[in-house]
This record gives sequence, C-alpha cells and structure tokens, in this order.
Amino acid sequence: MRHAAPTADTALRVSLLGRLEARTSDDRIVPLSGRHAQALFALLVLSRRPRSREAIAADLWPDSDATSSGALRQALWLVRHGLNQAGVDPHAILEIEPDTLGIRATATVDLDSTAFERCLDGPDCTLDKALDLYRGDLVEGLGHDCFAAERERLADRFEDTLASVAVADLAAGDHESARRSAERLLVRDPLREEVHAVLIEIYGLYGSRSQVVRQYRRLCTVLERELDEAPLPETDAIYRLALSRTVDRSLARAVTLDPVAAPRPALVVAN
Repeated sequence: MRHAAPTADTALRVSLLGRLEARTSDDRIVPLSGRHAQALFALLVLSRRPRSREAIAADLWPDSDATSSGALRQALWLVRHGLNQAGVDPHAILEIEPDTLGIRATATVDLDSTAFERCLDGPDCTLDKALDLYRGDLVEGLGHDCFAAERERLADRFEDTLASVAVADLAAGDHESARRSAERLLVRDPLREEVHAVLIEIYGLYGSRSQVVRQYRRLCTVLERELDEAPLPETDAIYRLALSRTVDRSLARAVTLDPVAAPRPALVVAN
C-alpha cells in the first residue's frame, strides 16, 4: 500500500557515535528494540537513498540467505513500531516500497556523525568542539560488517584530530591539555609515535627523568613489537632534549639546596 508523503518536514536527531539513539525534535526517544532493528535504522539513516531490500538484507545478514528477508521484515516492523511509540508517523521518515527501503526526502534526520565532520571541515568550529561531538565509535555494540569501513574512517579522523590537538596545545604551552589528548589517543592507538613524542617533551618540560625514560621505552617496545622498527631520528632528538631538561632542573634545584653545587650528572640515554 502506497502512503502519501507528509506535507510538513519531519525531524529526528540521531546519535550514531557511541550507542545508537534517536530522538524527535521535541526530545522524545524513539525506542528501537533489538540489534536487528537498530542495525537497520542505522544503515538507512547513513545511506538515506532508497536501496533494494535484497541489498540491505545482504549488508546486514550476509550469511543468512534464505532467512534474511524474514529478518528484514521483522526489523522493519520494529523500526516502524518504535517511531509510532515516539508519536512519529513511520511513513513521514521511511520511504517504504515493495522492493526498496530508504529515508524519505522530506524527512530531516540530523546525524551527530555528520555534525562531527562538518565541524572538522568548517571554518567556524574548533577542533575541541569536534572532539566533544565524538562520543564513541560508530554504532558501538553493533558488530555488523557493513558498518566497519565507515566506523574506521570516522575513527581515523577522530584520532588524527586528537593528535593535532595534542601537538597544537603543546606548541601553545597548554601542557595539561596536550597530555590529556595524547594519553587519550595512545589508549586507542599505541603506535602513534608523534603522540609519544608529545608526552616525552611534556615530561621533559615539567616531569621527571624517570617519566621521560619510561615513555620512550614504551614507544621503543611497541615499535619493535609491531613494526620491528626503532623511533625516528626526530623522536630521538626530542628524547635527548627532554632528558637534558630534567637534568638542568635537577641541577638548578641542587644549587638552591646547596650553594656548592654538585657537578652536572652525565646524561645517560636509555635504549
């Protein structure tokens, strides 16, 4: 049965970064029961354009073959039911045809993933604001392979932004912010050598010699284990300078403690 398109726009706000959540323009939650319904809804709002039901089912359940059409019908029913419960006419959002499914052209569906990238690419939005928009990786908890490429692409942009913020904050003298961004990134990707270098430099500026050495050794270990490589010459130079700074601070403090300053200790570079 064909439904007439609504005359007024219908709006939803959809969070895809982190756990999936959909809300109406007046902040009512759209309940989406079950992983199949959530995956179908996420796939539809990401692609928007109408696609064949067979293609959608193949994306969501590539190994199911004979049962995928039934799973798609059940998931679609749950999505429609969730929209109804939120007081939204499903046909104001969904373009449902016998052979295709998509998001209706007149529906306004605002995605946080789109806002994140718009912020990164726009001249009037800061990188810190973009980082705040990234609440987690794309549709966390949904393991469907059809989301993997887009999840990785967005995660790469997020991690590159974290690295940029860490480097920029270090250059601006905001060492605490630089440290937080660097540590946050290394939890996700321990291979980011430039971010290890940020922490090494920070520890050289106000940390201890042991912190400098420990961070450098962590970098050496992960590079050797994962890439069978040593740190870049630039990183080695940052490390030596950081060690030198900690020794200079120690010598300066020694002078305040004892007017007859002890000789400057030899600089030992850890391997």
